[in-house]
Amino acid sequence: MTEQIAIYGGGGFAREVAWLIQSCNRNQKFYNVVCFVDDAVHSQGQILNRIPVVSFEQARRDFHGIGVVGAIGNPKARQVVMDKAVRAGFKTMTIIHPNVEYSEWVEFGPGAVICAGNILTTNIKLGEQVQINLDCTIGHDVIMGDYTTLAPGVHVSGWVHFGKRVYVGTGAVIINGTQEQPLIIEDDVVIGAGSCVTKSIASGLTVVGVPAKPLQRS
Repeated sequence: MTEQIAIYGGGGFAREVAWLIQSCNRNQKFYNVVCFVDDAVHSQGQILNRIPVVSFEQARRDFHGIGVVGAIGNPKARQVVMDKAVRAGFKTMTIIHPNVEYSEWVEFGPGAVICAGNILTTNIKLGEQVQINLDCTIGHDVIMGDYTTLAPGVHVSGWVHFGKRVYVGTGAVIINGTQEQPLIIEDDVVIGAGSCVTKSIASGLTVVGVPAKPLQRS
């Protein structure tokens, strides 16, 4: 039976998620994307890649109870809209591209979006609404808290623990911790594109560079 899905978001990543879902239908049609949901009034009523853009109220009225996928890269913003969608009766969907490589020892939380080209090895736990964009690698014994987001080309070594709403920019690298002392990235951390993380990061910090250091604000 084909599952109807609304994609919450109307930007570039939302269109990429629509393509991801279409790729999942390559051999059998599992999903049907019925709309993008965009809170920006000026976007509502448009057609993006043959998919209509509607308001949240219209989606709730016309498609009550169907699946919804969060397609907003900013973790805090995604949490707000997905909490709203769940309260309104939508159900979260986990979408994994068919060419993703992962072992049976990977746990995907509800609402995860795993894009093409990713490799996840073993004993990995992903929380709710985790997003892993294109061509990332995730090593053994990694834990990702709810709404953690990896941009394209991120490489995470083993024994790294992420808090909630962490954002990791394109091409960043995170070296490994150990079983006795995992490398810990606490809640609401932002890691800049191209950075190399070599040690744990306290909650709320933005780090950049090689090695990554807290951003000095003027």
